[in-house]
Amino acid sequence: MKFADAFFMPLASKSSIPNPQKIGWKTAAGLVIANIIGTGVFTSLGFQLMEIQNTWSILLLWAIGGGMALMGALIYAELGTHFKKTGGDYIFLSQTIHPAVGYLYAWVSLTVGFSAPIAIAAMAMNNYLRPLFGDTLLPGLSALVLVPLAHSISLSKSAIFQNSLTIFKVLFLLSLIAIGFWFIPNISSNALNFNSSWQSEILQPGFAVSLIYVFFAYTGWNSAAYIIEEVKEPQKTLPKALILATLFVTIIYLLFHFVLLKHASLEQLMGKIEVTEIAFGNIFGEKGALWVGLFIGIQLLATISGYAWIGPRITFAMAQDFKLWRPLSKTNLQGIPVRAILLNTLISLILFLSGSFEQIMLYAGFVLQLMGTITIYSSLKIRKPEGFTTPWKPIPQVLYILSSVVISGYIIYERPWESLAGLGLLGIGFLLYLADKKTA
Repeated sequence: MKFADAFFMPLASKSSIPNPQKIGWKTAAGLVIANIIGTGVFTSLGFQLMEIQNTWSILLLWAIGGGMALMGALIYAELGTHFKKTGGDYIFLSQTIHPAVGYLYAWVSLTVGFSAPIAIAAMAMNNYLRPLFGDTLLPGLSALVLVPLAHSISLSKSAIFQNSLTIFKVLFLLSLIAIGFWFIPNISSNALNFNSSWQSEILQPGFAVSLIYVFFAYTGWNSAAYIIEEVKEPQKTLPKALILATLFVTIIYLLFHFVLLKHASLEQLMGKIEVTEIAFGNIFGEKGALWVGLFIGIQLLATISGYAWIGPRITFAMAQDFKLWRPLSKTNLQGIPVRAILLNTLISLILFLSGSFEQIMLYAGFVLQLMGTITIYSSLKIRKPEGFTTPWKPIPQVLYILSSVVISGYIIYERPWESLAGLGLLGIGFLLYLADKKTA
């Protein structure tokens, strides 16, 4: 067999080759954690403080984000164990609402859903590693190219690679939190503010806008549901991985933002991306902040890795059903959708080279929140789940949908251009669906 034939093997032949590789709940949970903890937790606070300044308001933002992510995790556990097929929202929406809606989600995932977080992580990596590499795109560019290649070999290699990066990420973040609580602030006045102003702040449009940054920072809580066929005993493993990982990250996010507010002033943090370096620079000095920034840059490899693993699976699922994307429905001998990985990498590179950090975050955050809300609604169409069942159904679904609709309305009002860009992307996807044809 030629090398090219071994590397790009038709999907139709995939079922004839045994593929016993599966991941357990720890790897699945680690993948969720790595996908959630990306750039948002290290960079969002400065943008939020431009709208709201009360500490209760800030912590409430992250608690709401965690609560919605947890409700979503419960619902996606039901969806994933019911359909038992890799492809995530594409499968859920296609089979519960309409193939056009599933197509739109796959299109959004390909263009911004997974490529945008990768691009943003690479942008942030360049910023954090600049003291070491200088003013160059090399660190982020190298990560965008090399990390996806690491996921083009086999599932077992992907699991080892992802687990190693996730362990580093978690230990680093826990260390920062421990240091932040241990040390006394070295500044005369920090950003902690526990007065009653939160009662008026949470009713302002700025609070809803700030939630978009939070939702983006929680993006990835549903990661394990996208690779359900690669998970051992998914009926038990998927709910356990999604729920425990989401709870863990929520606690980490609350503690970490308290630490940032404790060790920096409001003036230092407002409007800044490098809020983590600023806060820990006040603890360790300029040289210490440099090392913290370098480690933040390195841990972003886990974020890039997680999205590079998950995203192409959605494209792959769509490619099996539609002729336009059919060339992407081919895998290597280990069942890895290499062509989908390469396309996802190319789009990430385009965003990386052309977009701005904040615009991409808002643009991607809005459209992902919209499509995710539709997926949550789709779970209401499952009358008799064949697996895990959402506790207290339909209360979590209704709460999630109502909250998301209100927040999305605020975003359209406050950030119309980013919202229109997201809606325009959906329009392009719908036109492609009308021109495309399903395979036999």
